[in-house]
Amino acid sequence: MDSGFSISSEKNRFECRHPLRDVPPRPYIPPLHSSIYRTSNRNTYGDRFIPNRSAMDMDIAQYLLTEPRRDKENKGVASPSKEAYRKLLADTMLQGRTRILSFRNKPPEKVNNMLPDTPSTTQVQPAKQRRHIPQSAERTLDAPDIVDDYYLNLLDWGSANVLSIALQNTVYLWDASNGSTSELVTIDDDLGPVTSVSWAPDGRHIAIGLTSSDVQLWDTTSNKLVRTLRGIHQSRVGSLAWNNSILTTGGLDGAIVNNDVRARSYTVSTFRAHNHEVCGLRWSGSGKYLASGGNDNLLHIWDLSTTNPIHRFTQHTAAVKALAWCPFQGNLLASGGGGNDQCIKFWNVNTGTCQSSVNTGSQVCALLWNKNERELLSSHGYAENQLTLWKYPSMTKMAELTGHSSRVLFMAQSPDGCTVASAAGDETLRFWNVFGVPEAKKPAPKSSYVVGPSNIYSHIR
Repeated sequence: MDSGFSISSEKNRFECRHPLRDVPPRPYIPPLHSSIYRTSNRNTYGDRFIPNRSAMDMDIAQYLLTEPRRDKENKGVASPSKEAYRKLLADTMLQGRTRILSFRNKPPEKVNNMLPDTPSTTQVQPAKQRRHIPQSAERTLDAPDIVDDYYLNLLDWGSANVLSIALQNTVYLWDASNGSTSELVTIDDDLGPVTSVSWAPDGRHIAIGLTSSDVQLWDTTSNKLVRTLRGIHQSRVGSLAWNNSILTTGGLDGAIVNNDVRARSYTVSTFRAHNHEVCGLRWSGSGKYLASGGNDNLLHIWDLSTTNPIHRFTQHTAAVKALAWCPFQGNLLASGGGGNDQCIKFWNVNTGTCQSSVNTGSQVCALLWNKNERELLSSHGYAENQLTLWKYPSMTKMAELTGHSSRVLFMAQSPDGCTVASAAGDETLRFWNVFGVPEAKKPAPKSSYVVGPSNIYSHIR
């Protein structure tokens, strides 16, 4: 199990702090257990009296010191061939170096232009410039008393460009278009705290999972409770996922329930294969597959046509919360394991095989694909609490974004795919321009079922 739950006990601190207000920038100080301190370059600086000797070749220095003495001892006249061989050997070994003491490396020599003087018929294509990735957050907002629980899902960014975040019993909305903040609802203590939030595809309605096992559906334009789904779980609902009008819920009881929010009798089917809490749920872009991860270290792949998983993956050795379907390859799923696993694995759900795996060195809390490039972003816990950008499929690190002082539990992506929001146990919400602006925006694919602004709940059967 991954350690997960803590709520700040300083209630008076929450009362005097304003949620989702800008936080003044502070310099990032790495934790004492950070690898920054363990991997410092000892050759960079010398002692006050003992200079840096990293650029010195001690063998060559010894040769240069003793060569004059050997010349005096060998007073015999050498043959021209031996003298030529000796000179050639010295030039090859010394490479023109005559200094015994050397305190800095020789600057790199200028590379000669290898292009021919005459114009070539072959046109040289300019190299693609590498995208600049800002290393610091573009904006930081206060998120007082956010529930520091690895198994919950308290952050989501809707298609209408409004971000939702749950802070204990209250759900707040932050409009990214103008930076305004509003309070949607504060849940009663006997029902809360809030354990999950998820926007419907229309960007207007939102689902809220509660500790009481209820799921509430709200209309954010009118700030009205549309309906409450009761009796679908026996305990808290920590994960939610939408597939058009189907709202899938995952609970602490290990059950996964598919609910048609348009129907009076909303429960469509129930999946039971997890032995512990379901902490990750994601529908594929096509709506064909559902991925579920649990605190039993299991990853399952489902479809609505059967109540049994079509794939059962057991390779993770810790809770599987981080799930992300690839936007450019519909059958590819990325999953991340908790503190005892620390791996990102890639699965081909058509063949049911693990294509590759990489050990990240820390707890994987969330995963997001770049919608415009072959890149994957992961957020982590101990020891660096960083966001790492990977190049897929080589999984080489492109950047590591630091600033959070506690594990980065939640991530959400803006509708245009450029900006990423991250929320952590340090009670901050940070915005990163990590994916950049695409060169040419492609039209969004049309869904087979379009949820209108008002019809998602007006067709209750």
